[in-house]
Amino acid sequence: MDIVVIGGTGHIGSFLVPRLVRGGHRVTTVQRGTREPYVDDAAWEDVRRVVLDRDAAEADGSFAGAVAELGARTVVDLTCFTEDSARHLLDGLVGRVEHLVHCGTLWTHGPSLLQPALEDDPHRAPVGEYGTRKLAVERLLLAQSEDGLPTTVIHPGHISGPGWPVITPLGNLDPRVWQSLAAGEPLHAPGSGAEILHHVHADDVAQLFERAVEAPEAGVGHAFHAVAAQAMTVRGFAGLAAAWWGREADLVLVGWDEFRAEVGEDHATASWEHLSRSIVGSIELGRSLLGFEPAFTAEQAAHQSVVSQVRAGTLDVPEPHPLDQQDATAR
Repeated sequence: MDIVVIGGTGHIGSFLVPRLVRGGHRVTTVQRGTREPYVDDAAWEDVRRVVLDRDAAEADGSFAGAVAELGARTVVDLTCFTEDSARHLLDGLVGRVEHLVHCGTLWTHGPSLLQPALEDDPHRAPVGEYGTRKLAVERLLLAQSEDGLPTTVIHPGHISGPGWPVITPLGNLDPRVWQSLAAGEPLHAPGSGAEILHHVHADDVAQLFERAVEAPEAGVGHAFHAVAAQAMTVRGFAGLAAAWWGREADLVLVGWDEFRAEVGEDHATASWEHLSRSIVGSIELGRSLLGFEPAFTAEQAAHQSVVSQVRAGTLDVPEPHPLDQQDATAR
């Protein structure tokens, strides 16, 4: 099958494209620049790469047509963020492509009310611009799926794995979180410590996209969650992570005002965005219709990211112990 992956060298595409190549598909990536994928894989030697600035091409009306002219049966779109962008792509692909697989976000759900959040929940009420826009895109795509372009939507959680920073137990990207945990130092956490983060390894996200591509009859018209089988609380994640260095987490619960004054506005805002939602995503629809089964726990996904940062010299902590060498009682 001929497949186009828009945004093919990013977090998801770095794992998805090699999966598709190994599955016997002919893959073309569409990307803004010449950035290499996050993880090396020999499969990239068989990938055709097309450099195309989406923003500029959408502005002059040429993007969707350029994608359609690549001759793919299926298009995987990993970089669509607005209804206008989605409509433009639909206008160019309807009747020329058989299947569109779109990347959404778990944040199409608002702050958690019921756990786990169901994939087909009709009462979602996202907060913030990002989740609100992505829900509008999902609704547009699925509403036209039956009589327009058959579409499947995948909603990842906090994508983790080698090659980029991972959301910390405090819901931000502050490297001092890992430094405190690695040293066994007190870690100030806002709230109760029971707030929830739902990570997922990028390769598990890629797995679900691959399954959707290869079984369109099962996935068309549906939205699926791409998350690990279990989520982690702030307290649980901190404890698991501290054990990577043979430590116990010394979590000190503080109010949000104190936390903001300590870590700064940017890190505090990121923490609030993640922890105030506390979403646990169900994967039952993906399991039942597409056979999705995450291969990595949320802890394993985060651990791989931290190890890769340490080895790349972008995180100043000792390299964490391998997970399989830890004392199970510490976890």
